[in-house]
Amino acid sequence: MFYIDPVYLIFALPGLILSLIASAMTKSTFAKYSEIGSSTGLTGAEAAERMLHRNGIYDVRIEQVGGFLSDHYDPTAKTLRLSPDVYGSQSLSAIGVACHEAGHALQHASGYGALGLRSALVPLTNFCSPISYIVLLIGFLMASQQMILFGCILFSAAVLFSIVTLPVEWNASARAKTMMVSCGIVSADEGDDAGQVLNAAFMTYVAAAVSSLLTLLYYLYRAGVFGGSNRD
Repeated sequence: MFYIDPVYLIFALPGLILSLIASAMTKSTFAKYSEIGSSTGLTGAEAAERMLHRNGIYDVRIEQVGGFLSDHYDPTAKTLRLSPDVYGSQSLSAIGVACHEAGHALQHASGYGALGLRSALVPLTNFCSPISYIVLLIGFLMASQQMILFGCILFSAAVLFSIVTLPVEWNASARAKTMMVSCGIVSADEGDDAGQVLNAAFMTYVAAAVSSLLTLLYYLYRAGVFGGSNRD
């Protein structure tokens, strides 16, 4: 039989509930404004291109990739990759998401500090995160507080990454909300509607940060930092 630590549920449930709510909000808001086209008739790719060009950026490629809401900006390749639902769609949802990703390209071009920090944390997080689970498991099996604390230190890289991500995503959305209107991509009213999609999407990053932080606190509790015990 599988054993689920009731204390873990106390730490995990708030983050899980927030994640489910944020995911549902993002999908429903994206679906709602996917049915509403922009008055300019621009596609997501065209909107992103206009936003980049109006800001003097011509060396960023825009290409289509598979997947639902798999949109992202790759600073190492200077490439903005848009999902099929965004790349060729004229909806307000598509334009909002595309301009948000273009906002990351603007951050990169302007040397936005938080983006540089997040990029620097990627290799560290990719290395530490999977190893942390192994170290933690060994620590719990051996009832070793030192091993669990070491696992917590490794896991902290993922927590830091999720926290640093928040200002990066918020700033990219703020740039998109302002520039999609000032660049003539959408009207002011349409910009407000497209912004709703970005607000909902931001909550998924908040949920991820909360979940990772609560998970770290649980591990620390089991290590005895807050009075818990790895022998419980």
